[in-house]
Amino acid sequence: MSALEPRDADVADIPGPPAAPGDAKGSVLDARHRALSIGMVSVVLLIAFEATAVGTAMPVAARELDGIPLYAFAFSAYFTTSLFGMVLAGQWCDRRGPLASLTAGISAFAAGLVLSGTAGAMWQFILGRAVQGLGGGLVIVALYVVIGRAYSEHLRPAIMAAFAASWVVPSVVGPLASGTVTEHLGWRWVFLAIPALVVFPLALALPAIRRTASGPADPAAPVAPWDRRGILLALGISTGAALLQYAGQELSVLSLLPAAAGLALLVPAVRGLLPRGTYRAARGLPSVILLRGIAAGSFIAAESFVPSCWSPSAA
Repeated sequence: MSALEPRDADVADIPGPPAAPGDAKGSVLDARHRALSIGMVSVVLLIAFEATAVGTAMPVAARELDGIPLYAFAFSAYFTTSLFGMVLAGQWCDRRGPLASLTAGISAFAAGLVLSGTAGAMWQFILGRAVQGLGGGLVIVALYVVIGRAYSEHLRPAIMAAFAASWVVPSVVGPLASGTVTEHLGWRWVFLAIPALVVFPLALALPAIRRTASGPADPAAPVAPWDRRGILLALGISTGAALLQYAGQELSVLSLLPAAAGLALLVPAVRGLLPRGTYRAARGLPSVILLRGIAAGSFIAAESFVPSCWSPSAA
């Protein structure tokens, strides 16, 4: 299960729009919601396809760029920056609505894909993945906010099910499609094709989002200040995780220094962001978060490294 896969809890407490006449019998594909639903689901589908396809293309890309020693950073760069992007997007959506966060996120995601797809060195490839992750974090939170604002409560399960299906389908066909593209056209097209494909769903979704879900939740209320503590904690988690991974890659005495610095940043930041009782699996939300973290971490580790182990070239 991907770290960006939708969860009902993300939108359960967001107040929905007032019910329109006949809305109780509506659907996510009726005239009122059709363009928004198709556009958002298509965006999620493309993000999911890229997330599942990149693992297949990564071994070839790393060898071509002479970046096997930095292989793990291509994955961790995405996930650490996406975490920061999620925290930033939550506050951005509260202050200005989801439209700006979504637009900036899609732009960053596309820019990261182009940067990785045109990379001439592994450091440039990793930088592109980091920019991608920031954009992905901004996008996914903004989409959850749109669901909470543009869909009435009885329609949310249907659109969330469509989001979930948008992750399931690429997980089945994504590796095969990515392997075929990598073999016949080259690994760069796994990254460079997505920005062109995302134009159509954005053309559908953005006008509908501007019409139904733009602006703060309560335009009459004063704009809330940025929660600088939350942003700093998210930045601390991202930086601390990056330092720990760097130390793990080096495996030398000197690597103890970045490892210590990473722990010094990571531990208090995680304690500040996670609910109390997460480490001891307290009943309720803390235990859910802990188990999801373990499951997602195991999945991501397998997804990242198994293709490298089974790559024909590596054999």
